[in-house]
Amino acid sequence: MRLVIAQVTKAHRTRNGVQRLSIEYPDAKGKYTSGEALRYDELAPLCEEGDSVLINTTAVDLGLGTGGRSPVLANLSAIERGGPIVFDDPAPGGGHIMKLRYTPLQHEVLSVEEPASPFHGIMDNAISLKGTPVICCELHSQVPLVATALKYKQPGARLVYCMTDEAALLAAFSTLLVQMRTTGLLDASITCGQAFGGDLEAVNLYSGMLAASAVCEADVIICSQGPGLVGTATRFGHGGLSQATALNAASVLDGVPIATLRVSFADARLRHHGVSHHSLTALGRVCLAKTIVPFPASLTPEQAELVERQLQESGITTRHEVVKVDFNEKDIDLFGLEVTTMGRTQSDDPAFFSASFAAGVFAAQLLDTRQNG
Repeated sequence: MRLVIAQVTKAHRTRNGVQRLSIEYPDAKGKYTSGEALRYDELAPLCEEGDSVLINTTAVDLGLGTGGRSPVLANLSAIERGGPIVFDDPAPGGGHIMKLRYTPLQHEVLSVEEPASPFHGIMDNAISLKGTPVICCELHSQVPLVATALKYKQPGARLVYCMTDEAALLAAFSTLLVQMRTTGLLDASITCGQAFGGDLEAVNLYSGMLAASAVCEADVIICSQGPGLVGTATRFGHGGLSQATALNAASVLDGVPIATLRVSFADARLRHHGVSHHSLTALGRVCLAKTIVPFPASLTPEQAELVERQLQESGITTRHEVVKVDFNEKDIDLFGLEVTTMGRTQSDDPAFFSASFAAGVFAAQLLDTRQNG
């Protein structure tokens, strides 16, 4: 870990709980360089031009793909203005549940389940999802695609997103999540486990799903980790296994687990060609619950043949219910969102988008059957 003191050269306007800063700081070789930092409302007070801030440059120094901006730990100049160097506003409503526990940035939140919560009574009695469809994604970029496809078929459906803690922990770090809430594509977000910053906080994924149903009255729940998937090019050493964990949880809670396949014919890495090895391991080895696995009818015959063979050879066809979904992708409105996967757009990687859309369309069809009997 590398912590350095940086100087703020420009402080931009705070938007949705995040303030972007232009900074100058000493790099790993001691040479001053320019860059960008992010200050979060939950963790540090407002910054002004000329302020000295303590930042964590570890990810930037390592050249990691997600972010490219260093988080602010403290505003060292704030004390000169008579304030604390860190954010000290207590959790609203007297929350006593700690997130980022036992780290220097541990802080209290009001969780949806705790006695001080206005929803404690509801959560005390919440034990089942009662057949609510739960779409579990592997990548965060699949969430808006699932949501837009579902809204295309069911415009009035209430969608609630449960964010797990296997990747980014701050909800505000996800620009897509902020945009989905702003446009009304999502009706609520719940940050589960050590993730924080959603509309509601939950102690774990199970209670997060129950809160989505019982408190937020979700018609459909979408579950995924935040941005920043971890990968090591090994079968089990990646964050994609969180998808299997979520599918198992949905089944335990009497929901209808639906898996979003990660499919690509544009990724140069062989392990992600066709159905990604992340999906093959998560669904073929780790997911214990019988799951619905939609895939799009729009794939070319050659692509469909490979996908079907991969699903068969991995045991997914035997363990789960694989369904082909037919729909018109041109009619799906992305709500103005600029969605990419690994830097690729829909025209660059159409199969990835189609596979994600398929899960949303299928859930909408399931919802229609459930509502109209």
